[in-house]
Amino acid sequence: MDVLSLAGLVLGLLAIVGGNFLEGGHISALLNGPAAVIVIGGTIGAAFVQSSGRNFKRALAIIRWVVVPPVLDIEGGIAKVVAWSLKARKEGLLGLESIAEVESDHFARKGLQLLVDGNEPEALRNILEVELYVAEARDLQAAKVFEAMGGYAPTIGIIGAVMGLIHVMGNLADPSELGAGIATAFVATIYGVGMANLLLLPMANKLKTYVHRQSQYREMLVEGLLAIAEGENPRSIELKLQGFIN
Repeated sequence: MDVLSLAGLVLGLLAIVGGNFLEGGHISALLNGPAAVIVIGGTIGAAFVQSSGRNFKRALAIIRWVVVPPVLDIEGGIAKVVAWSLKARKEGLLGLESIAEVESDHFARKGLQLLVDGNEPEALRNILEVELYVAEARDLQAAKVFEAMGGYAPTIGIIGAVMGLIHVMGNLADPSELGAGIATAFVATIYGVGMANLLLLPMANKLKTYVHRQSQYREMLVEGLLAIAEGENPRSIELKLQGFIN
């Protein structure tokens, strides 16, 4: 679990609520149903218009990475590759078939199977790099859904503010209606800017970080599998792949 994400969100919310309290405000002043409907609904609607169904579905699938990131143990991956190279050195590439059958990582399993099938190193690289780049592009597009929402939210907040002021101007003769309209106007702006800068944009950037880390991990696997295919010494393979740790 990524405790830093949760701590950052809680700290940001506490800072806003605490600052409001120190200024003499009440938390009820920050709770406004119409403003929330305008900002949240408008932002999601704009994201629907921009995104394809596939990208939006993938965005919902990887949103959990913000709190529960994918397991990317590069050091453990290097150890696995070295173990594969030792087995291949002793039993030949066909000895990796039993490992491929139980390997949980789809990408690594595919690479091992390509080795077992006797593919040339260049063909192995081409096949795995296509999958790597396509997966990276797909996940980056999914992360950009939240980045786009972070761009739309403040603008939708301004729309909510303008709508609140229109409501105020239309009820100048009725002072009892002025307070609700002004509250919606300013709270909508807070919701829009707050959602963008405390939630959506940080989420997008964190997801991009994990996408790049996943690609780096897979690049390490590709280099390791190629080294095995070329019959390199396990110790040389380990030293080469340790460059990915930094």
